[in-house]
Amino acid sequence: MAANASLAALYRPQTFAEVVGQDMVKSILSRAAREDRVAPAYLLSGTRGVGKTTIARIFAKALNCEHAPTGEPCNQCEACRRITQGSFVDVVEIDGASNRGIDDIRRLRDAVGYAPLEGRYKVFIIDEAHMLTKEAFNALLKTLEEPPARVTFILATTEQHKFPVTIVSRCQHFVFRQIPEATLEAHISNILDREGRPFEQEAAHLIARRAAGSVRDSMSLLGQVLALGCAPGEALTARMAREVLGLAGQEVMDRLLSALATHDTTGITVLVRELLAQGADMGFFLRELGSLWRDLFLIKQAGRDAAQELDLPQSERERLADMASQFTLTYIHAAWQMTLDSQRRILTSLEPSAGLELLLLNLAMLPRLLPVEELGGKTVSGEARPASASAPASAPTPVPPAAPARQPVQRTASFAPQAPAPHPAAPSADFGEEPPMEDIPVDAYEQDAFRPFEDDGIPEPAFVSPAPRPAVQPRPQAQRAFVPPVAPNRSSAPAPEFKRPAQMFQPPKKAEVQEQRAFVPPMQKPAFPQNSLTDKGKTAETQGAPRREAADWKNIPVDASLAWPAFLASCEGNADIPIPMLRQLSGEVRGNWLVLLPFSQVVGQQMQRPEKLRALEALAAKWAGRPLQPVFRAPQKIVRTEAEIREEMSQHPVVKHLQEAFDAMLVRCTPSR
Repeated sequence: MAANASLAALYRPQTFAEVVGQDMVKSILSRAAREDRVAPAYLLSGTRGVGKTTIARIFAKALNCEHAPTGEPCNQCEACRRITQGSFVDVVEIDGASNRGIDDIRRLRDAVGYAPLEGRYKVFIIDEAHMLTKEAFNALLKTLEEPPARVTFILATTEQHKFPVTIVSRCQHFVFRQIPEATLEAHISNILDREGRPFEQEAAHLIARRAAGSVRDSMSLLGQVLALGCAPGEALTARMAREVLGLAGQEVMDRLLSALATHDTTGITVLVRELLAQGADMGFFLRELGSLWRDLFLIKQAGRDAAQELDLPQSERERLADMASQFTLTYIHAAWQMTLDSQRRILTSLEPSAGLELLLLNLAMLPRLLPVEELGGKTVSGEARPASASAPASAPTPVPPAAPARQPVQRTASFAPQAPAPHPAAPSADFGEEPPMEDIPVDAYEQDAFRPFEDDGIPEPAFVSPAPRPAVQPRPQAQRAFVPPVAPNRSSAPAPEFKRPAQMFQPPKKAEVQEQRAFVPPMQKPAFPQNSLTDKGKTAETQGAPRREAADWKNIPVDASLAWPAFLASCEGNADIPIPMLRQLSGEVRGNWLVLLPFSQVVGQQMQRPEKLRALEALAAKWAGRPLQPVFRAPQKIVRTEAEIREEMSQHPVVKHLQEAFDAMLVRCTPSR
């Protein structure tokens, strides 16, 4: 070997057993050579420096060894030694980048027709074969498919996607994987031992990490460190490796995380300036930072279980645990995502140093961008509070913005029952009176397939993860009876005209009399025995319950003791109807009816399927203690003008907080369609 040979060439493996990694490929090719079952063509693809050309040469030696057929070349016979030196006639190695034209392939095809002169097989190794032209590939098709006896082709490439499908289909394709970091570190340690150089294990670890799974890169970096970092006979230290390779040390990462935890933008600027002055490798620094965020995320998420899976020393795991305690899980996840997204953009930028500084400053300012969940005293993310949990007595219940006033509906009354007295629990006149859902004309609504499920009617911001909100207990709703105005002089008033029931529910032709509404105490909930569910998921009462007309529920008051949020909480963990689908509906219990209002037509159609209805009846019966018959209303949305939406949004606490924090102005509010 020449005196100026690189470590990669000096310690190139000469047998399958010496190759680092690629166990599957080694076993397949070794068995093919041992059993003399050679394919016409092989395609070896993978990243740089993982052993493609090395294995191709070893396979060629195994096929032409004097002891063949054998699984390993002896490296002692004349054929093995000449193939190693590159002077064997029957093993031809071609550079695809400089012999890429159709004329080169024609000369190769002419040489294929001759039988082997010195060995058993004629082997053609085409390195960087993806550089061949389209015409050259087409000229090679027939030769690859039906080569002469004792001829095989080995194509090596780093860009397999550039190969025509017609070529790939004619080859046995083997994909070479990157070498694991631990395996590469052991290989570097073995080379240093064979060189007789003392070293620190941390130095071998840094070189293996910097090589990113490439054996050739690791040998090149090791030769660079040995040539520039230390004199002959001097121990190789981690500090020397960092200085030569331009790697950031552990103390740099500690300073960076400390500055991020304290939002020290000045310290981050100084740190970036020092990294640039030391000539640090930005690509490796970003990879190290992304790997650090990953380790912190796993430790923060899974604790000691994740720390044991990181394959790190105990002291390093404790150090990472201390670092993770300085940040929240949300911050670590967002910082990890930002680092990964910024790597390619920074390295390809015209100003990579400015891009790196901007990334680190954004990470320092990230806590000021994240807590939108705390705006207006609300908590968007976190655990969902159960519906039965009651708020402290001192905390006032937030009142949602009042909906735009609607004109009362006028109807024609055909009889005049006596108006009952108002219930003491009825809401006062200060809150206004809202007609029930079934009394609002249908033309006041429009279909909406994208109506969000929110307590306050305001959609979630796109950058905040949706999470369940604390359940709000609804106000008890009293039964409303429609009473026409009583005539002043009862003696002179005409007798009421009673009509048949079919005429009582005909729509009025003209608004003649203003309806009067009075609150009636809600009906007492009858006691039903708690029956266990049957094998089919329904109680015996539900199975035998007769179906009733859907119009029966409209005059039944709402059962305030059975709130919809409580029903959603009781359905957690069921395997029949997903909770996200149930959250796309709102519901109320009226007697033995479960009145449901889907937010879109799609959800309504899905829920009205027979299997969904059966599962819904079973869940409702288990929750209410009695069978409930579901009834669906058409998805509706109140049509509001842009001015009304703008007025409502301007009073929202989140919008107010954003206006104060960023000196912003509400420009336009457009209703979603």
